[in-house]
Formats: sequence, structure tokens, C-alpha cells
Amino acid sequence: MAGGKWKNENPMPAIDDGWWASVLAEESRFSQPAPRYAESKPEVRQEAKPESAEKKPVVDWTQVKDLYMSDGIIDLTVTGHNRGGLLVEGEGIHGFVPFSHLVDLSGRVEAIDRNHDLAPYVGRKLRLKVIECVPEDGRVVFSERAAQSEPGRRAELFHSLHAGQKAKGMVTNITDFGVFVDLGGVEGLIHISEISWGRVSHPAQLVSLGSTIDVQVLDLAPERCRVALSIKRLQSNPWLNAETDFPIGSVKPATITSVLSYGAFARLDGYGVEGLIHVSEIPQAEGKPLKEFLHEGDAIQVKVLHLDAPHQRMGFSMKFE
Repeated sequence: MAGGKWKNENPMPAIDDGWWASVLAEESRFSQPAPRYAESKPEVRQEAKPESAEKKPVVDWTQVKDLYMSDGIIDLTVTGHNRGGLLVEGEGIHGFVPFSHLVDLSGRVEAIDRNHDLAPYVGRKLRLKVIECVPEDGRVVFSERAAQSEPGRRAELFHSLHAGQKAKGMVTNITDFGVFVDLGGVEGLIHISEISWGRVSHPAQLVSLGSTIDVQVLDLAPERCRVALSIKRLQSNPWLNAETDFPIGSVKPATITSVLSYGAFARLDGYGVEGLIHVSEIPQAEGKPLKEFLHEGDAIQVKVLHLDAPHQRMGFSMKFE
């Protein structure tokens, strides 16, 4: 530490396959992954022959790669579905359309009956684009949303985008682990850790479905059609000047963001960072449930008790005597 500032300037991380794998692992709690046709097929509700009579589909990888590289659109028939999305196929092409990439269903809450909503798609033809092509895993992933942009648009966007660039896009899906944003033909992901410099319990607290937002491009992987985005990096890191801007003992205006049994979290107005007010530092808390007199959105004054800027942690008090 030098002059009250930490040297960690939060450089833009390289988003490797391991990072994306962890994201997809989190998503799989709510949706099944794309089926790997080179291996066993997942359980699928469909009008089909008995399992013993089925044959593993043969994928024309040359055709799939050509579609992917040309950003082309193809019509495929829906043959089945599982909780994660739809199985689609055509001559020499078989793949998967995730639930969140269906135009009419993207962004819907997780509590809905997906099986009920997906069943009517069976037998229909959809206009789709290839958004992921992994021959070694036997995986082809399609998107109906991506097919709404004209062919070749994806290549143009990847050519014009670069790390560090500011961009504007529309929020197309909100999940527990982050926010998907359509940049006009290419969809990027804002991981929950890149939404705010403060604590974020769920992305929906700070971002609304269908809204247009500003983002910063963190990393590009054109070969996998992946773009990592950030909201928080559009602003300087407030923790770097924490000792000067909100030192221990200072009193600041704040807003309650969540109320728990052991205390409440509050965000410092104008800084976007949060700290914990332990129940022992709340005067009204003697023998009463906190939720009786503290609520999300309440404007309060807090005193900074503890500050651990390198680990981005703070402790507050509502006692001023």
C-alpha cells in the first residue's frame, strides 16, 4: 500500500474456458446442458420411437461449421424437449436450443412450468443460428434470438468490438449468476461479480429485463461466440480511495439493501459499495425483529466502524454517541 491506495488496479481479466465453464455449471441448476450426441442422449419428452430403436444422429460437421462461420440462418424442426430447452434437427444437423434463446420464452421466471411451455414447440420449424459448435464434445447449440439479426452481423460486431470498449445493449435474460445483453447481434454476459463494486445478492436488484444499459467489453472469444461484459468497470473502483473518501469514523448517507436476522447491509450513497451493520450496532434492535423497523430502500446515516479495502469489506454503525 502506498499513499493510502492499493496497487491492485483491477485489470480486466482474461475470460478463459474455465471461467465460462463455471458460469455454465451454475446455470445447469435450472436447465439441462446441451446434449452430447457423441455420447448418451439426455431424457427427452418427444414423439419418437422406443429408446432401443433409436440411432445416434450423424452430424455433418462441415455444414455446421460453415453455418457458424458465415453466421447463416437455418430452419430446423423441433423433435423434443427437456427442462433446459429444445432438441432440433434437419438433414445432417442436430442440436440444442437453450430455453433462454427462444424469442417468446427468454427472460421468463424460473418458477414457470417449462415442460408445459416447451411441449407446443415439438413439430414446429424454427429459424436458428449456430452460436456454439464443439465437434470434440459432439455439441451444437442454436439460438432463435440470434437469428433475428441479419446474416453476417455477428462477424461485423466481433470485428468492431475490442476489450475496453464501451458499448450499449439490451438486457435479454437475467439469471442467478449474471445478465445477458444483446449488443445488436452478439450476446454478451455480465457475470454477477462485474455488475457492481458493491455486494450483489441477485442481478435483478440492479438490472431490469428489456432495459438498455451501458457496458464495457472485458474479453472476446469470437471462435466460441462469447463476449464478457462489465457494468462496474465503467466507473473507477471506489475501494482504491476508500481511506480518503470514507475513512473509519466518518458518517455517511446510505441506503438499506437487505435486512437479515443478524444485521443489515447498506450501500453508501454516491459510491456504490456496501457494508454490514451488525445487529449490535442498531439502537432500535433490542429484542425486536429488524424487519419491523428496517426495510430495503430506507435512507439512513451510518458511521464507518471497520474498513478492509483490499478485501472490499466494511462495517457500519447506526449508533452515534
